[in-house]
Amino acid sequence: MTLHAAVKAQDVGFNMLDKKTMSRVKYKKTCEECNGREVRRADIVKGYEYEDDKYIVFADKDFEKLKTKKDKNIMIEKFVDIGEIALIYYDRPYYVNPTGAENAYALLLKAMETEGKADIAKTALGNKETLLVLRAHNDQILVNTLFFADKIQASPIKEIKAKSSESELKLAESIIEGMSGEFRAEEYKNEYRERVKATIEEKIAGKEIVRAKESVPNTAANLMEALQASLKGLNKPDRKASRKITSVKKAKQA
Repeated sequence: MTLHAAVKAQDVGFNMLDKKTMSRVKYKKTCEECNGREVRRADIVKGYEYEDDKYIVFADKDFEKLKTKKDKNIMIEKFVDIGEIALIYYDRPYYVNPTGAENAYALLLKAMETEGKADIAKTALGNKETLLVLRAHNDQILVNTLFFADKIQASPIKEIKAKSSESELKLAESIIEGMSGEFRAEEYKNEYRERVKATIEEKIAGKEIVRAKESVPNTAANLMEALQASLKGLNKPDRKASRKITSVKKAKQA
């Protein structure tokens, strides 16, 4: 089987220019001890610094020698429930194209769909061992590269110890319920990128950039603000009720 990128690059590319001459700014690879001489790509090797200014050199063939037959294939480690894989481990998605093993591909796909399982596997991509998850998606197998556990940093967020009352929780739940719906990826567009592309055309035509108009804010974007405002209203004392209580107390005292 072969892997094919599932996500395409859509960034608007910009070149770096000298603002006086409008000439392209390019970066040259130079040798520190060669008086600024440019080094050709073919003359560059990878070196690991094991002591100050002391290196051992690795060529491409050295990396290839380290690969076993296992590294050159996608090796299944185990099957797990899809929900067990935390989203923080997901990296890049790829489509799997079966090459001469269509029957095995179809059988694996059907079995994973039926069992609700994902396949944890390992392979070598480039010069790096890579952790993978294979899962059924839209009647085909989709592969995601995964981060190894030792690459995930501990969260800097401290434990939240705030407690909520039952009425506050019900309020939050009602806001979430009122804003709930189905996820449709096609509904979401990269509006900023579209504005950049439109501005490029305007600049080519000699027009000045006009400040972007503020769009109508999405209610979901202001969820926390809405929740905070609702909580303030919920916790705000009722003055009329307070006056009634005071009046009752005075009547009893009389």
